[in-house]
Amino acid sequence: MKTVKISIKNLYGISEKTLDGQSVEITGKKGTGKTSALDAIRFALTNNSERTWVVKDGEKEGEIIVETDTGLRIDRKARTNKANTINVSNNGERVTRPESFLKSIVTPLQLNPVEFTQMSKNEQNRAILDLINFDWDMNWIKEQFGEIPQGVNYEQNILQILNDIQAENGVYFQSRQDLNREIRNKRAFVEDIAKDIPEGYQADKWKNYDLSAKYAELMRIRDNNNKIERARAFREGYNNKLRGIEANREVEIASAERAINVEKDNLNSTIARLQAEISACKDKLGSIDDRLQDKVNLANANYETAKAKLDADVDVANKYASMEMVSTDELTTEINTAEAMMKHLNEYSRMLTMQNEIEKLKEQSEEYTEKIELARELPGMILESATLPVEGLTVKDGIPLINGLPISNRSDGELLELCVDIAINNPSHLQIILIDGAEKLDDESRQKLYAKCKEKGLQFIATRTTNDSELLVTEL
Repeated sequence: MKTVKISIKNLYGISEKTLDGQSVEITGKKGTGKTSALDAIRFALTNNSERTWVVKDGEKEGEIIVETDTGLRIDRKARTNKANTINVSNNGERVTRPESFLKSIVTPLQLNPVEFTQMSKNEQNRAILDLINFDWDMNWIKEQFGEIPQGVNYEQNILQILNDIQAENGVYFQSRQDLNREIRNKRAFVEDIAKDIPEGYQADKWKNYDLSAKYAELMRIRDNNNKIERARAFREGYNNKLRGIEANREVEIASAERAINVEKDNLNSTIARLQAEISACKDKLGSIDDRLQDKVNLANANYETAKAKLDADVDVANKYASMEMVSTDELTTEINTAEAMMKHLNEYSRMLTMQNEIEKLKEQSEEYTEKIELARELPGMILESATLPVEGLTVKDGIPLINGLPISNRSDGELLELCVDIAINNPSHLQIILIDGAEKLDDESRQKLYAKCKEKGLQFIATRTTNDSELLVTEL
């Protein structure tokens, strides 16, 4: 789509001027109004102006009309006392939402390519990326990543957005670093815990180990063993105890005999002296043997009682003494081991909890990695299906490359030629380029740029500062 007529009236410093679709170079000294035509065309296509006064001084209304070879007609009016108006029609039919339509048929680089050469590297990259035609919205972002990534300026073009998503200072990258740092810390804690836990530690076994029951069993065995030991010792001392009982009996009898003998001697001596008591003493003497027998019988009874008790005790002792003592070494070792193992249960449980946390953190870290990788892969997928503004354009790490070289590696002349390539890349665009300040290029670069525009069939309107006092318009 090319212009066939551009009519400017009372805009900026122009009273009335008509261009017929030819490429022209406007030359003259500074202040002669070279840029007014370009500003008027920019105003027509964008409704923007860097100047405070759009309408020519002394007038109340200015107008610019742009007509193309496809039947498109753009009529924009600027008024000092009323709102500006815009009327866009295509083959006689009025275009709704004209401002949006105009944005779709021109790019900022067409309207001010020289400004492009003066941009910073980042601004140039952003301007190129903004021209990549790929239909996306926030739903597309959500479909790709399952969410809307935070910390990203979504007013940028999609490739810069994806670059910010995967960047090292981005939320995903930083979150993954935080997770990996936490994983390393938790692993260190786990290793610190694990070094004190025996190899092959059976937590379930020691968790369910009934230590109280084992202690009760050990006490029962020890009590039984004590009984056996005491029984054997008691049985071994039976004869000694029996001799002791027999000795006690003999002592009692001997004591009784001595007492009786003394008493006999006393009585016999008394008989001689006490004749009167002879009869009584004889009677007493007659019964004294019975008394001795009673004492003997009592001693024997005591003996039998003590012996019976001793025999009863030895029977009990025999019962236990014949038993085999049970070794408590194995059970004691088991209990000691259980106590030692059970001390590790809390730390073991803590270690398992940390290991589970580590696995979850790893999953989250892997999710961030997948999203980072996705953000790195998507530009290539987008470039396969997107409409690119220039041949040879690729994007690496969010930076546009032309035939493998960054934009910043190009000279001003090459940058302007790039703008030409972009302008003609989309046939549905208005095939016009405005070059303000062509004097900034050396003669060779300028002529090369003009020749390329003509070769591509692109209308260009260029301004160049010269020493001419009058404004000259030269068709090229």
